[in-house]
Amino acid sequence: MNSPSHPAAINRRNALKTGLAGAGLLASGLTGTASAAKAPKPLSLKKGAVIVFQGDSITDANRDRKNKKANDAKAFGRGYPFHIASNLLMRHPDLDLTFYNRGVSGNRVPHLDSRWQADCIDLKPDVLSILVGVNDIWHKLNGQYDGTVETYETGFTALIERTRKALPETHIVICEPFVLKCGAVKDNWFPEMTERIAAAKRVAEATGCTWVPFQEAFTAEVEKGTKPDYWAADGVHPSMAGHMLMAKVWGETTGLL
Repeated sequence: MNSPSHPAAINRRNALKTGLAGAGLLASGLTGTASAAKAPKPLSLKKGAVIVFQGDSITDANRDRKNKKANDAKAFGRGYPFHIASNLLMRHPDLDLTFYNRGVSGNRVPHLDSRWQADCIDLKPDVLSILVGVNDIWHKLNGQYDGTVETYETGFTALIERTRKALPETHIVICEPFVLKCGAVKDNWFPEMTERIAAAKRVAEATGCTWVPFQEAFTAEVEKGTKPDYWAADGVHPSMAGHMLMAKVWGETTGLL
């Protein structure tokens, strides 16, 4: 993503119906319409486990993409993957964990698909975390892309199925796309952004992936009274506090932190 976070004061039970909320965040206590194919297995880390983070600029977080090393600060950027990897390496020096960040700024689902062999399958992750979706709408609004909610959901599903076929033992984590109602995020983002979030959740449920509720977490913080731009000034790219909140939610949801 080359650049953007959701309406507050929303009753999260009605988030999908309402789409927008007054002051701050697009809420996302979304109720997916697809039934889970199977519940995800409990997530644990074995000795020598490989963990890969995939996505767009939120995951990229200004990392040095020429640096392909594992467990290297410059290769990780300054975002939530860095915080998660650092914390787990500190907690488990005995496990010889290997972490990679392969997020690329500007990426949409088709971009991930085009580089999936080298940047995912060849790394043979035991845990794969994916956050993608905001560019699929942002670039559409900017006239750079014409993908629909349906093409996003179909392409995302195919990506997960491709991964399952190549790496049947990999635990896949799908992170909830999010925006905050400030900066670049205007009313014209909705209700399509809400629909895309719901589509991502359906993919997670239908393919038995762990779902990390980032939008729900940001919505909850804004509902407490914090201004949206505290978490992401442009509405998309998290602040220091925003990235740390994401790391916290990811860790709590997976049970690893």
